[in-house]
Amino acid sequence: MSKKKYKVVSLFTGCGGLDLGLIGGFNFLGKKYSKNNFEIIWANDIDENACKTFKNYFHQDIVCGDIRTILQEKKKTKHPLPDKADIVVGGFPCQDFSHAGKRKGFGSLRGTLYRSMMEVVKRTQPSLFIAENVKGLLTMNDGAAIRKIVKDFSSLGYHVIFKLLTAADYGVPQVRERVVIVGTLKKKLPVFKYPQPVLSKANWVSLKKALGDLEDKKEGEATNHFWSQAKKNKGQGNGTVSADKPGPTMRSEHHGNIEWHWNGKRRLSAREAARIQSFPDDFIFLPSTSAAYKQIGNAVAPVFGWHIARSVQKFLDENLK
Repeated sequence: MSKKKYKVVSLFTGCGGLDLGLIGGFNFLGKKYSKNNFEIIWANDIDENACKTFKNYFHQDIVCGDIRTILQEKKKTKHPLPDKADIVVGGFPCQDFSHAGKRKGFGSLRGTLYRSMMEVVKRTQPSLFIAENVKGLLTMNDGAAIRKIVKDFSSLGYHVIFKLLTAADYGVPQVRERVVIVGTLKKKLPVFKYPQPVLSKANWVSLKKALGDLEDKKEGEATNHFWSQAKKNKGQGNGTVSADKPGPTMRSEHHGNIEWHWNGKRRLSAREAARIQSFPDDFIFLPSTSAAYKQIGNAVAPVFGWHIARSVQKFLDENLK
């Protein structure tokens, strides 16, 4: 284990899924994910409910507000962006790059939020940064979007690479594909090496294993175990999950249309969605079920984040002089 604590600036933090993966020290499905040597020194998100959840779980502050406004403020805020960080992380908003969305990409304000992350990288000069996004980013504008993002971050003096990873390969009971972009400071580090999968497709974690104990629990018998009452319709998210397979991607913008439980009696509860995303059961989502669904869908799966964190920690320990 590393002896050095790496200081992290967390952007587009949401409720803190990636942050939990970085810090470690949690249990999921009977397995202990040990502590890592990362410390979140500054976090930011625009969603007030997500900020409440983050503060409640991590017992530390988060700057709640629009990062673009925060970066433009001349006066010193109560919690100013640090001048230096070892790592900057952020899953910049992805809906506008998503296959499921309208794919406005760089034509929208949300689609240009990666530039705020660039500005933070420029100001704090981290040794390494991690950006996470949806699979749709790779095909947006016939690949022009990812090429531009790589080019722009590279111009700051970083080796920038990206890879499409599947969360189920790392022990998450969900077939969630995400693009993970990693930049390493050229004057300090070589090109990053991604973690190898820990499971083969034949050994992916099934929903029965992940959720079986919740199937017959009454609504409210477990924390956040409440579910959408939306009637079945023809919109997205009205399929029924399979007990013997991992779950589909948990989405943030489902407007109550979260998938149906395999028993066909009800939709998945917020706690079941959290399990599918690999959140530990002591992670409580505030203040409502609809807010919980949104925060869960927006998050990086903590177990997936933990495996990335482990590989980053090993990489920095070996290469930082």
